[in-house]
Amino acid sequence: MGVEARCMTDRAAPSDWFGQPRGLTILFLTNMWEQFSYYGMRALLVYYMTRQLLISQEHSSLIYGAYTSFAYFTPIIGGTIADRYLGKKRAVIIGASMMAAGHFMMAFEPSFYFALATIALGNGLFLPSLPSQINDLYGPDDPRRGWAYNVYYVGVNVGGFLAPLICGTLGETFGWHWGFGAAGVGMLTGLVIYLLGQRHLPSSRSEATILPPQAIEQYGGSRRDTFLLLLAVGLAVTVFRGAYEQVGNTVAIWIEGVNRHVGSAVIPMTWFQSLNPLLVILLTPVLLARWKRKADAGREHSPLQKMAIGALIGAGAYALLALAATVSPTGASWWWVAGS
Repeated sequence: MGVEARCMTDRAAPSDWFGQPRGLTILFLTNMWEQFSYYGMRALLVYYMTRQLLISQEHSSLIYGAYTSFAYFTPIIGGTIADRYLGKKRAVIIGASMMAAGHFMMAFEPSFYFALATIALGNGLFLPSLPSQINDLYGPDDPRRGWAYNVYYVGVNVGGFLAPLICGTLGETFGWHWGFGAAGVGMLTGLVIYLLGQRHLPSSRSEATILPPQAIEQYGGSRRDTFLLLLAVGLAVTVFRGAYEQVGNTVAIWIEGVNRHVGSAVIPMTWFQSLNPLLVILLTPVLLARWKRKADAGREHSPLQKMAIGALIGAGAYALLALAATVSPTGASWWWVAGS
């Protein structure tokens, strides 16, 4: 049996939903709830350390940085384990279970560090194994695949938008354990959806995909160029993510001293972490329409150019926050945060 035929037998039975396989809905919802749990916990983490555990701001930032670095590093190892030993489905199930357990353990002070390590290790299995299943839902030349990834990543921002509003409000109002518990419930919800939707997903094999010899010969010559390109992009993304994660770290700490009053009401500190995903959700259709117009005119930017534009905008936002912190070291208006 040929490679293509064998791959097709491993796909789930066709069952379209709005022109897409039903498996995409399962993966979308699983991802959305996982992101809800991650961003819900992140919205509370620094405040929990400084206010409940009474850890200094400096050490809290170091712990936050170590945790996020570990969480981004573990998928490199977790993806290899999933490919060679566990298979994608088992890796997702084990990883989601570990993350849910870690979120619930966050509610208990003695297990704080163990809980962070458990979440990061679970993320290492989960993160590379879930989105890779999208590719298995489609044939090799299916034009719907690119759109499917766009839909999938909408779940990242939906979960990221809802998490600070729900987990953050519970944590700030009723107690930190309520917020962490809500994050754990979110991860369990995603796991249940994934388990119930198994029949809509392709079967999982532990072995890595084997390319035919002609494919290896075809792409072997450009392997070095591809590696260098991926290395450059990887370094750029690493720097960008390091800056982006300050939203839950140094920016979150600075927001404690910001004037958050709107009339007689006070905006919860954690709510500001919902701004970025909200803007992504609102502005993505506008940007897609703009890129389409440029493409129709033959002037569309390359993916690397788009990344560079995004990085420059991000740098400008942090420059604006730095200006606000300089002009108003204490009591700056919350509009500075919203505007950046």
